[in-house]
This record gives sequence, structure tokens and C-alpha cells, in this order.
Amino acid sequence: MAKRYQNLGVSAGKEEIHEAIKNIDKGLFPNAFCKILPDLTAQDPAFCNLIHADTAGTKTSLAYLYWRETGDLSVWDSIAQDALVMNIDDLACAGLTEGIIISSTIGRNKHLIPGDIISRLISANENLLQRLRDLGIEIYSGGGETADVGDIVRTIDVGITAFGRMRRDRVLDINIQPGCVILGFASFGQTVYEAEYTSGIGSNGLTAARHDALSKFYLMQYPESASSETEEQYKYTGQYRLSDMYTYGKAQYNVGKLLTSPTRTYLPLIRLLQRNYHNVLQALIHCTGGAQTKVLKFMKSGRVVKNNLFDPPPVFQLLKECTLCSPAEMYEVYNMGHRLEAYIPAPFAEEVIALAATFGIDGRVIGYVESGERPEVIIQAAEGEFVYQP
Repeated sequence: MAKRYQNLGVSAGKEEIHEAIKNIDKGLFPNAFCKILPDLTAQDPAFCNLIHADTAGTKTSLAYLYWRETGDLSVWDSIAQDALVMNIDDLACAGLTEGIIISSTIGRNKHLIPGDIISRLISANENLLQRLRDLGIEIYSGGGETADVGDIVRTIDVGITAFGRMRRDRVLDINIQPGCVILGFASFGQTVYEAEYTSGIGSNGLTAARHDALSKFYLMQYPESASSETEEQYKYTGQYRLSDMYTYGKAQYNVGKLLTSPTRTYLPLIRLLQRNYHNVLQALIHCTGGAQTKVLKFMKSGRVVKNNLFDPPPVFQLLKECTLCSPAEMYEVYNMGHRLEAYIPAPFAEEVIALAATFGIDGRVIGYVESGERPEVIIQAAEGEFVYQP
């Protein structure tokens, strides 16, 4: 059958998007994780500007279902975090870790999304910015826009645009070399700056996660939560309600909490990596769109071998049990346990892993890079060996 993700009207690799922008100028550092612009404010050749926009994606639809079923407004706090983290962690991988200004954009269907949710999103965003400032990170809000666009948006869309200025010599221009090791940093657990357990689901693959895990009840009860253009056979094919418990090992987890868990920011860790290891870091990869194959977008040659991945945490075990994705597709859609990778010479690996541990983030050597004529990612996992190419 065709890929599950495509059947749901989305794409992990965003091939059409990349085709559409292929002729657009790539900026001052074409292989940086984000586009780098000249310093447009002070016209200082030693500095550059960065701007980035992203959204919480279809995770807002999960939050909508959870709120409708439970009445719990706190689920929208995680959506505010998701939208912010998808921006600031991308920028951090390019080198920008402070002096960040953000603006929020919220589009809602007013018939379904009341003002209480808008207020919760705005206050949650401000609270998160303050928590980051408490960690020593300069980040501030410049306001935003909230629009009632019910003819366009089924429920709600939550986005952030982030802007910053930095020295050009602090840009991390990705240059992955054979012989380096790959460090993976867990997307799950609980860091010293998180208030509760983070499942690791992040903000990618939520269309598939929602429809694979949840039951037809949601299609019947809340048809607005799914695209009317998607064939019904692909919608809500799972067995779970959000209030159900999922048992893994000796522990039980609420399905709704697993799927709506906020996206972890690695910014406090990346800030120190950029400060202390900038001269030896070959790349920082935020494993978002494309998941474990994301690095392919930044390679012209070489084989990335991932042979020591984390055991997938409970949320991905749940999805493995009910997914219509193939095992190979799951690693393209979901981070599967780590959402940040550092490519670095082997002698620095243990001290970087130890640095991550001070934040309560598990790190490990998940693989290595070797020579190859064309870019390739090889994943060796319990489900088998999978080979990915551009």
C-alpha cells in the first residue's frame, strides 16, 4: 500500500515544499540548519540575522479532542510550548541561543474555540518565556496576531515566528566528516527544567499518531478534527480513547497525556554545546520533519550509521502496536526516542554526554559516520535494518 503518511494527506519529507523552494537563495551559510541573512539592521559584516517560523502542527487537533473530552484547559499549555520549541531549537542548531524575539500567530474557528483557549495559549507562552529567562536565556515576546478564520481553519492553528541577531563566527555551518560519532539526546524523561514526565512524542507525526492510535469514536463525535478530503478508511483506525490507560511493562500511562505531552526544548543544553564545543561540533541536527532521516538534507556524501538507538519509550511502543506505518516509515515520521543529534569527534563524546546529564537529559553514542559516495542513512534497530537515501 502507499505510505500511511501520504494516505493522510501529509508528507514526512515535504518533497513538494522542497521542490518549490529549490531555486530560492540559501543565504550566507547554505548548509546551516536555518537560513542565515546579512545583518539588515546595523549592516555590520561581522553579524547576521536569522528568522524562523513554525507551528505546533496537527498536534492542535489532539489538544482539541483532549479538551473537548476532559474540559482540561491545561492541554493548551503544551501546544504553546510545541510551537515555540519548533522554532527556537531549530535556530539553536544554527548557532542562535540568546537574544531571541518571538511573535505568535493564532488562527481559530471562533465557533469551536472560545476565548478561554486563546487566553490560555497567550499566558502559557509568556510563562514559558519567563522560565527560559530564568535559565539565563534572553528571549522576549514582540506580540502577535490572533485571527478568526473559521472558513479556513477547522479548529485552531498555533504558530510562532522567531528572530535573532548573532555574530557570523558563531554560526554552525554543518560539515559532517567520516570518522565522527553521533550523539543522541533523549526526547523523553524529565529534565531539571521540566515539571513532569515528557513522553517524547514531540510535534512531528501527530497526524499519523492520532489516526493510528485513536478509535472511530472521534470521527463520529468530532468530525471537525479530521480532513473531510481524507478517505474514511484511513481515519481513526485505532482502538484507544484519550482517557484510556496504556500498560507498558509494570507502568501505566494515560493515552491522552502521552500523545499531548509537550515538546522538549534542548535550548539550555545547546547553548552550552555551542559555547564550549563550537570549534569541534560538525553538526547539530534537530530531528523534526524527516525524523531519523533529517540529516540527509545536510549531506552531499557519506553514510550515517545509527546502530545504537534508544529503546523507543512507551509512546512509541504504543504507536508501534497500532500503526499502519511500515517499520521503516516510522523512523521517517517519528523521532522514536531522540530528537537532537550532535556530530562530533569521538574524544569529546563522554564529556558531552556528561554535560547533558547535568540537565537530566540522557545521551549516548547512537552511531557513526563513514565514507560513502552518496548520502545515506542506515538504521539498525530491533525491527530490522533500513536504508534511506535522498
